[in-house]
Amino acid sequence: MIYASHICVTRSGRTLLDDVSLSVRAGELLAVLGPNGAGKSTLLKVMAGEFSPDAGEVALGGRRLGNWLPIELARTRAVMRQDTHLEFAFTAREVVMMGRYPHCERHTTARDWDIVDDALAAADACHLASRAYPRLSGGEKARVQFARALAQVWPGDAESRLLFLDEPTAALDITHQHSLLNMARDLTRAHRFAVIAVLHDLNLAARYADRIALLDQGRLAALGTPAQVLTPDQLMATYHVAADCHTGPSGELWVHTRAAA
Repeated sequence: MIYASHICVTRSGRTLLDDVSLSVRAGELLAVLGPNGAGKSTLLKVMAGEFSPDAGEVALGGRRLGNWLPIELARTRAVMRQDTHLEFAFTAREVVMMGRYPHCERHTTARDWDIVDDALAAADACHLASRAYPRLSGGEKARVQFARALAQVWPGDAESRLLFLDEPTAALDITHQHSLLNMARDLTRAHRFAVIAVLHDLNLAARYADRIALLDQGRLAALGTPAQVLTPDQLMATYHVAADCHTGPSGELWVHTRAAA
C-alpha cells in the first residue's frame, strides 16, 4: 500500500534518516521502534507527506506521494501526532469533526456527525464530547485526537486507508493503551487499513504489531516479525540493555529488559 524507498533526511547538518526503505501492506500494523533520536517521528512525517525527504521517495497506492492532491491525501490517510495544541475552546466533539472536513463538500452532514459520535465511542471518549478541549488532561486529549484521526479515515470513505500514530500511547493509562492499539489492529483485520505506529513499549509492539521496524541512529537496524526483531542480541545492540525474550502459553512474545552488566 505504501512504500518508502531509500529515504534520507538531513537537518542542520545532522542525519535524521539514512537510506531507509520499507513498505506497509493493507491489513498490516507496523510498529516503529528505536531509541530517542533514532528518526522514528521523522520517518512517520515523511511517509505521511508532511515534508519531503532530501533523497528517496514515498509511493502510496502505486503513486508517488508528490503526485497526490492534498485533498486526496487527506481523505486517504490520517495522522495522530504526539502533540496537538489548540488554544481555542472547541469542544472535544468539534475537534473530532475537524477530521471530517476533507470529506465535506460544502457543509457537514448528519452522516458526518454520526461518524464523529462513532469515532468518539471507539476511542472511549463519548463522555468528553461537550467538554472544552484545552481543559482536558493529556490522556483525554490523546483519546480525542485518536477519535479525530479515526473520523478522517472512517471505514467506507475510501478503498485504501492509512493511519499514522505517533507515540499514541504515551499519555494513556494501561487500559486505554491496549484499547487504542486493539482498535487499530481491528481496523487492519476488518477493514484492510494499514497502520504505522511509533511506539516505545516493546511489549505493546510485540502484542499488537504484525511487523516491527527498528531504527537506530537514523538507519533501519532490523525489520521483521516481533520474534525476529525483538531478540536479546538486537536489543543489546540497539538499546544497550540486557533482555530476556520468551513466548507465553498463548504464543505471545514477552520481553523483560534490565541494565546491562
